[in-house]
Amino acid sequence: MNPTNPNIKVEEADAVSGAKQLGLETVTLNARSPSEIDAAFEQLLNVKADAIITGTDPIIVDRREQIVEFASRQKLPTMGFVRQFAAVGALLSYGPSISWMYRQAGDYIGQILKGANPAEMPVLQRRNSSWSSTSRPRRRLASQCHRRCLPALTR
Repeated sequence: MNPTNPNIKVEEADAVSGAKQLGLETVTLNARSPSEIDAAFEQLLNVKADAIITGTDPIIVDRREQIVEFASRQKLPTMGFVRQFAAVGALLSYGPSISWMYRQAGDYIGQILKGANPAEMPVLQRRNSSWSSTSRPRRRLASQCHRRCLPALTR
């Protein structure tokens, strides 16, 4: 997670709460830059992590290939927060559609350019999230995921 991201506290609390319900422990690793991601990888190896779940931050999505390649080499199932993670080989992703967000931004800009007052425009909340996965990581998962991860992935 990027410790300068304002969403980190909520995301970390959600992760800890979800893991606790499954009888799992979380370890939060911080990275503000690509070089710090490499240091986080070393920490992951030291704590003998069983899986990786990414935080929601532009630096993380920008370095998704680096993260997924590391996870693949270490045989760690990985979940990203946008479809682009599954597209580069992560086990799965769950989160908003970046395309939908860009379309919404374009709609807002169009309304403003036509004279709408931004202060009077509604704030839209995303209505849906999507799951994405690829068959290659799912097949690999059976041989890579530790037994205690499987119940969490099948619920």
